[in-house]
Amino acid sequence: MGEAIGRVGSGASVADMSDPRTSTCPELAAVEDHAEELAALGPANEELGRLHDRAAKVLRDSGVIRMLQPAEYGGAEAHPRDFAETVMRVASLDGSTGWVAGIVGVHPWEMALVDPRVQAEVWGEDHDVWMASPYAPMGVLRPVDGGYLFSGRWQFSSGTDHCDWIFLGAFLGDTDGVPLEPRENYHVILPRSDYTIVDDTWDVVGLRGTGSKDIVVQDAFIPDYRALPFSSMVDGSALARSGRTNPTYGVPFTTIFPLGITSAVIGIAEGALAAHLAYQRERVQITGTKVRDDPYVLSAISAAAEEINASRTALLDNVSHFYDIAAAGGEVSLAERAASRRTQVAAAWRSVRAMNEIVARSGGNGLRMDSPIQRFWRDAQMGLAHAIHVPGSVFHASALLDLDVTPPPGPMLSMI
Repeated sequence: MGEAIGRVGSGASVADMSDPRTSTCPELAAVEDHAEELAALGPANEELGRLHDRAAKVLRDSGVIRMLQPAEYGGAEAHPRDFAETVMRVASLDGSTGWVAGIVGVHPWEMALVDPRVQAEVWGEDHDVWMASPYAPMGVLRPVDGGYLFSGRWQFSSGTDHCDWIFLGAFLGDTDGVPLEPRENYHVILPRSDYTIVDDTWDVVGLRGTGSKDIVVQDAFIPDYRALPFSSMVDGSALARSGRTNPTYGVPFTTIFPLGITSAVIGIAEGALAAHLAYQRERVQITGTKVRDDPYVLSAISAAAEEINASRTALLDNVSHFYDIAAAGGEVSLAERAASRRTQVAAAWRSVRAMNEIVARSGGNGLRMDSPIQRFWRDAQMGLAHAIHVPGSVFHASALLDLDVTPPPGPMLSMI
């Protein structure tokens, strides 16, 4: 069965949707031009355990990764809603490609707010240089003259094989490498020559094509201007120092970074729905009943389509709201950030639950390994397991703030 393409909204089938190439977003239009190719590369990405070079080239040439990049370095400085919609579309074609687009595509947003010397190092000669992460503080910075010595090991560096720089999370330590108390989280920026990608460290059930491998750093020297206190991203001081005025850069970090990941998960659910519709269109069940004549399956399809559409709408409206606040020069409270995270987490869970309802009605043949349905299903489960989609602490903190009770610091606020 061929890979399904298309986007499903309220009251529409894949075939009924208007041509997305009419979008005013040039990056989305470029993705549409290569939609069949990106979908067809899904199995190859999975087999390689990273994005196929051709899939990475399509992302590079389409400008998706430069959507949030500063204009002076060839970026579009796009509205984050356009970025999210483009990531959703890519993920609806192949989950792994969409995931890499969402995560790697957010890093230029942060790079726009760091010391200009770093921007020149990364993009000065090539505007298409990609940056990986992760941000989990699994390393320690040891102060030395002019900067730090840095060591650690990190998991889950998505798309890292195609990246030449990386953001890594760290704690500030003493000269012996012991984290200082209270612990202060830093984002540390390194070139490819300063870290090692550990092969054969990405063997998982879903998103296999993302190549989210381990990273090792051993006593790399970090100039002080390439170590950024994470607090400066949250409190707005990094934005103030950057002098950037485009409202895209005024959206809170804790909204913009999860946006790429949650957009990918919702796009994966849309891809599963499209593939399910393509499969069910002519399917005859073992009872001899055509699916189109089975009111129970039809009801489940419509319910799932609306839940996935609601998830999309909630996520896009959420980031548009914060863009509008930034454009008006407004302030964003901790309670508003918590509510934003609550919306993102709920949208991811809602879309995957809906997807599960239709996958369970795809029958045994719909879940054979040559069907894209099973890959979308596995990818969605893996995407939902990401730390930013863990609901407990986010929902707890949001409820306390709604009750005018300030939640305790630490893990409860780490994703807010």
